[in-house]
Amino acid sequence: MNSRFSLRSVVLAAGALLVAAPVIAQHDHHGSGPKTDASSQNAQLIRVTDQDASWAAAERAKYPLTTCVVSGEELGSMGKAPEYIYRVKGRPDRLVVFCCSGCDEDFLKNPAAHLAKIEAGKSKPAGNAGGGHNNHH
Repeated sequence: MNSRFSLRSVVLAAGALLVAAPVIAQHDHHGSGPKTDASSQNAQLIRVTDQDASWAAAERAKYPLTTCVVSGEELGSMGKAPEYIYRVKGRPDRLVVFCCSGCDEDFLKNPAAHLAKIEAGKSKPAGNAGGGHNNHH
């Protein structure tokens, strides 16, 4: 009977771990360190700081969109548009501008698609957006 009870305890504990793992992983995602693209451990989305001011100013002058690359909302329509550096080891840094601070997480779900919108905007008149999302924050 003791071995039956022990086996049941092990099975229940393993099940609890399987259920808790996604919650633990989600909690870690919201840490204070640089955000990392789930598909590439080399990619980071880093908030532009005062140390990046001159680089950001030069990149902002060339930035082709006036709308959020994630939501399609006008940049600045929800306050100061947050600017981020998308950094991948071995590639040039990229400026990415969002309408609000919540779009960074949506960006990281599929950065390649959003970066493609920025590239497409370079060949079109300013003001073209990337595609929107229905459940905007």
